Amino acid sequence: MFARQIGVDLGTVSVLVYVRGKGIVLQEPSVVAISVRDNRIMAVGSEAHSMLGRTPETIEVARPMREGVIADYVVTEKMLHHFIRKVCGRVHVKPTVMVSVPVGVTSVESRAVRDATLAAGAREAFLIPGPLAAALGAGLPVGTPSGNMVVDIGGGTCEAAVIAVHGIVVASSVRSGGCKLDEAISAFVRRKYNLLIGDQTAEEIKIAIGSALPLEQELTMEVRGRDQVAGLPRTIQVTSSEITEALAEPLAAIVNTVRSVLEKTPPELASDIIDRGMVMTGGGSLLRNIDRFLTKHTGVPCHVAENPVACVALGAGKALEMTDILRRTLDVP
Repeated sequence: MFARQIGVDLGTVSVLVYVRGKGIVLQEPSVVAISVRDNRIMAVGSEAHSMLGRTPETIEVARPMREGVIADYVVTEKMLHHFIRKVCGRVHVKPTVMVSVPVGVTSVESRAVRDATLAAGAREAFLIPGPLAAALGAGLPVGTPSGNMVVDIGGGTCEAAVIAVHGIVVASSVRSGGCKLDEAISAFVRRKYNLLIGDQTAEEIKIAIGSALPLEQELTMEVRGRDQVAGLPRTIQVTSSEITEALAEPLAAIVNTVRSVLEKTPPELASDIIDRGMVMTGGGSLLRNIDRFLTKHTGVPCHVAENPVACVALGAGKALEMTDILRRTLDVP
């Protein structure tokens, strides 16, 4: 019975699925391995992710989602079908699915998500803006007329929004999320040390020693890659202060997005946000000191939600129970 209602956070980096009555039942990378010869899906999720940067020419490992929207419709549909089947099993009753989409997606992009979800085996497909889902999942009182601000830093985008009375009052997004942070680290290591590293290595560096602000006690990490000049494998030591320097540009883009939302927020709601602060969700909010970094640059108190990575999926699941209330703000037929 419960598997008939599921909420999906269809992200650039990972897909999370919430099943009513069970909670988060699936969290896997949104990566698909495809055979180049016959265009057949070889692996999906964690299995495909382990192949990134390690495959022969006959296998292509791709992310069908880019910057929060569908880049490859056919592959996204097959990926969704795999995850829905994994969660629901071979049941005769098709599930009702609520999928999160970025703020400001075009009608074409929205239709692509809905069509892909229906083609993947859903009976009904509803869409919910990511920040609204994140606020619901974080437990914010979005139904009240007071202002709630959420900053959702995902893999492909950062979205900031002020929410009141079950709707988004002001929102802005920038295509600068966790992937851009990884790219900035790769570019820095290449520029400073002439060392080429992969996306996974860059992400490992970010998790191990990355920080938005300089740390009191500096961390170091051994990094292996390929020397650009000699073309041979080489090992270097990088420090947390270097990574903080590398992350400055993409973090500045995130701050500008948050500030642009605060500048457009109506005065009454702005006073609520000063009192309550803003809540951070998404995997990017796990970067060390990013809450202090935002507070420093905006003057608004900031704190990270209890389970930031799962907030959007949890909120999408909760939204299925209140479609009547959300009908005026959701893309619900």
